[in-house]
Amino acid sequence: MFEQFAGQPGLATAWFLVIGFFWIGYVVLDGFDLGVGMLMGRIFARDDREQRVLLNTIGPVWDGNEVWLVTAAAATFAAFPHWYAALSSGLYLPLTLALIALILRAVSIEYRGKGSSEAWSRRWNAITAWSSLTIAFLIGALLSITATGLPLNDNGDRVGGLLSWLSWQAVLGGLGMVGFCLIHGLAFVALKTDGPVRERAGALLVRALPAGVLPLAALVVVVQLATGSTLSWLCTCLAVMSVAAAWLAGTRRREGWSFAGMAGFAALGLLAVFTAMYPAVLPTTLAGAPDLTITSASSSPYTLTVMTWVAGFGVPFLLAYQSWTYWVFRRRLRAEQLPSGGDHADLTTMPTRAGA
Repeated sequence: MFEQFAGQPGLATAWFLVIGFFWIGYVVLDGFDLGVGMLMGRIFARDDREQRVLLNTIGPVWDGNEVWLVTAAAATFAAFPHWYAALSSGLYLPLTLALIALILRAVSIEYRGKGSSEAWSRRWNAITAWSSLTIAFLIGALLSITATGLPLNDNGDRVGGLLSWLSWQAVLGGLGMVGFCLIHGLAFVALKTDGPVRERAGALLVRALPAGVLPLAALVVVVQLATGSTLSWLCTCLAVMSVAAAWLAGTRRREGWSFAGMAGFAALGLLAVFTAMYPAVLPTTLAGAPDLTITSASSSPYTLTVMTWVAGFGVPFLLAYQSWTYWVFRRRLRAEQLPSGGDHADLTTMPTRAGA
């Protein structure tokens, strides 16, 4: 099962797995608050107070969740500079659009409560929803391209025009991430709220889950059929079992288990993709050109050693801090508990615990 790891550089392999861990953390954690952001329109939330409930569910954690994206990018830059260079140059347009969407989303969340008119709130709600959808689509496209490849020549440079990255695999990955984030967001809303919002999110989760996760599941299977190994196929099967458990828990209104099942689906699905593409970090779609691998793309052993010592202190701190944050803000929210004005409630005094 582990033959593909034999003979590969130890530190480079370890950092490939660490970067995969950072991406899994980002998709699992920021995935649900991107989904909540997409739900900020009036189609799901029926009035301003319900929209504020949605915003308050992610208010204490959304910016911390984005740390995982920054950490994944920084680790790639330091551990695999050739991988980072090929991605950043080959995906210049989508990465720029994703950065703009990230800025707009942060501004919209912070600025929504700075005005007093309905038009003001409605405008920022729309920006939150559309920027969240854009981020999810572009991140999904990026991860899909990383697994399926870019047209790279022998020097690792992209061949083709500005839209040469836009393949059917990229579109499938983008749609898959949008669908997953919506379902994951519904699972989180059902877990973190009470009252009509909770009931509506739970019912919609059960109805929408099969169609919502289908594109991402299809992408994982596409990658497995191309480069899958025994280990990656095992992860794929476990991912399918996890999402099935999430749906079953949703039908029984076991919100905690449903949310955990969706998180497991994302984690195991991404693990399947990363293990399938290994030891390549960015395949090429050009015949005869070499893939970028952990050997050809990695930094020197000295650099990886220093990074390992730094990560040994930094990663446990990150995990401890975020675990503490989620524990402190673990209570459910009800629309009636929010004050009549403003966007922020005292999230530490909510009486009902979010249970499984």
